[in-house]
Amino acid sequence: MHNDSEYFGRTAIVAGDEMMTSLSDTRVIVFGVGGVGSWCVEALARSAVGHITIVDSDTVAPSNINRQMPALSSTVGQAKVDVIARRIADINPDAHINAMQKRYTPTTAHEFDIENYDYVIDAIDSLPDKADLILRCTSGATAPHKAFFSSMGAARKIDMSKISVAEFWKVEGCPLARALRTHFRRSGIFPQRKFKCVYSPETIAHRSEGPAGVNGTFAHITASFGLTLASLVITDIYKRF
Repeated sequence: MHNDSEYFGRTAIVAGDEMMTSLSDTRVIVFGVGGVGSWCVEALARSAVGHITIVDSDTVAPSNINRQMPALSSTVGQAKVDVIARRIADINPDAHINAMQKRYTPTTAHEFDIENYDYVIDAIDSLPDKADLILRCTSGATAPHKAFFSSMGAARKIDMSKISVAEFWKVEGCPLARALRTHFRRSGIFPQRKFKCVYSPETIAHRSEGPAGVNGTFAHITASFGLTLASLVITDIYKRF
């Protein structure tokens, strides 16, 4: 591991030797590596997290370039997980990277063994898939070892100072969180444990028309959501020492 070299020397000054060892041993799985998840993965890799699994079925599209870490004119058409895996390997050659070009759904959930990870990060857009992941990650039988963190909606926002962290049932002003809570109430099946979410109550109006059903986004917002998710992981590890 490069923890004792210049790669992560600045991190080690803050973390100390025990935490650096824990970081290199930590197993994180990130579902969705678009505008939010990709920046979360970048921060985890640069923080010396040693085992990262990334899950996303999409390829890079030109419309991703405004906000997603793997999206470049040279990577259009490539699988997002493959682009990110190459980048992580370049950041930390000793990291163990598992790139899964798959979509998480209730049908495919068993393929990911989420109970074997220390942390699960949810950056999924699809409401039904997101709801299922939340239920599995808060169930005693399938929860990760340490914590589960979820991103709420990052679109139609511009002021990063309004980005916050709250327990799911205390998130305010977020349409996605509201839709998820409605989904759980209608189904009668609820998360069995509390979990933290990254969200913003801000909603700004679009100044021009886009494709039907598509919301506008800025890179500094989606990246800030992703970095905040990574912060939740790093802070949780830090507090254990």
